[in-house]
Amino acid sequence: VTWRSLSHRRQSIVLTMARSSEPPTQTSTQAYMLYPLKSFDESLSDSAIAVQAGLMVECFTGAQALTTMLWESLSDSEKAGRKTILMIGLLGTSENSADKMLTQKLELIPMFFRTMSGASNGNVGVMRTMVSEIVQEKKAFSLFLICFNIGVIIGPILGGVLAQPAGSYPKLFEHIGFFKKFPYVAPSSLSALFLFCASMRIFLGLSEICLAHYSSSHPSLIFVDLRSLAVQRRLRHVQPLLTDVEMSPVTPITPVTPSSSKHAPQKSIPRWKHKLPFRRIFTYNVICTLISHILKAMHLGTSSNLCFEFPSTPVNDPKYPDPPSFVRKLPLTFTGGLGMPPRDIGLTMSILRVLGIMMQIFIHPIISTKLGTFKSWRLFLYCSPIAYILVPYQSIVPSKTWPPTEKDGILVWVSLCIVLFIQVTGRTFALPAMTILVNDACPHPSVLGRMHGIGQSFSSAGRTIGPSLGGALYGGTDDHDKGQHDGAD
Repeated sequence: VTWRSLSHRRQSIVLTMARSSEPPTQTSTQAYMLYPLKSFDESLSDSAIAVQAGLMVECFTGAQALTTMLWESLSDSEKAGRKTILMIGLLGTSENSADKMLTQKLELIPMFFRTMSGASNGNVGVMRTMVSEIVQEKKAFSLFLICFNIGVIIGPILGGVLAQPAGSYPKLFEHIGFFKKFPYVAPSSLSALFLFCASMRIFLGLSEICLAHYSSSHPSLIFVDLRSLAVQRRLRHVQPLLTDVEMSPVTPITPVTPSSSKHAPQKSIPRWKHKLPFRRIFTYNVICTLISHILKAMHLGTSSNLCFEFPSTPVNDPKYPDPPSFVRKLPLTFTGGLGMPPRDIGLTMSILRVLGIMMQIFIHPIISTKLGTFKSWRLFLYCSPIAYILVPYQSIVPSKTWPPTEKDGILVWVSLCIVLFIQVTGRTFALPAMTILVNDACPHPSVLGRMHGIGQSFSSAGRTIGPSLGGALYGGTDDHDKGQHDGAD
């Protein structure tokens, strides 16, 4: 199966564009968030500011973990449907992004709006559900990971370019008092515009394909008469989309025949006779899959957070050890980082994402087809622990510079690229496979949306707990070592 041969490409493109609008809006704040947080209290240390920035991230993921199951349940019901929930999530996140920086009293406003954005956004699970329903080829799940990698590359760039326009571009904006009063409103407004355009694209170009009872009075079809004739014709694709979905052999789907006059179904036709009760969702296979899902989210979230902390950790100077009594004893007792400036850290993150995109497009489909989803998932999971073991040993790689300056030289960059390649390989193959396994573990199609919602809730919980726990262990271990050595002195 090639990318061009994927079924229902138009619908897949609409979903892909909607998914592409979210990562840049979520990552653009990384380039400037420390500055407004620092303005609250100039006496706070950099570590305290970093903790506050971490809380900002956790507000989004924590709220998302609590509400995703609710949105997915509504997407499975006849009261809302997939399309309605997607528009609510995109418009809600858009409004919160626009309002986030429109005030000078930012002490609680950013955290509040980040929480509201997470609470109103259950889009990832709904999009994964729709992909599994309209596209038979599992290769389509890789599209979302490609979108994520692209978004996390361009998001911080846009945030850094647009933040503080009066200070960054004084000739153009220094005389505009609005940008002096609200220096971070430009990137927030652009993020809101991305999300609003994506929601309009969903409204005009996406067909509602998964309803428990599909009728002409469904909320997604309220504005059918206001749409152009070209868009109305797309509703005729509802029937082939529905018939392509893999349903239970016991309760086959009843074909829906669009009306020639109103271009919408005229009567309520049950898609399945009975819905699976919530208590029967958690089969042994589902429980094992969800446990793997939350562990995966925890360690990937932790590693992504530490990828910014470890390279910026000062280089260990053997002449002036900290604490003074510290003695390096390989292979387990050593300290220090790479001492890289933000510019080089950003470069390494860009390398990480670009490698992921290239592998996702050209290498992943070939290997995944030959090995299968389950084998490739089990095999490439081993890449992550290998990369995590090798990461701290980069601090002892010979450098052409002397401490305490940052590590530099061909050996340092070769070792960094090797570790990044191993880490990217594991992420590239494990993430899409994990999504497919969650989809395949669903015990009945009537709870497919809820199943993806549970998986997304577990993932959000893991991304909330993991970075906090990892950061605490990373900093706490160093403080513990220093305390032991100080006590010995």
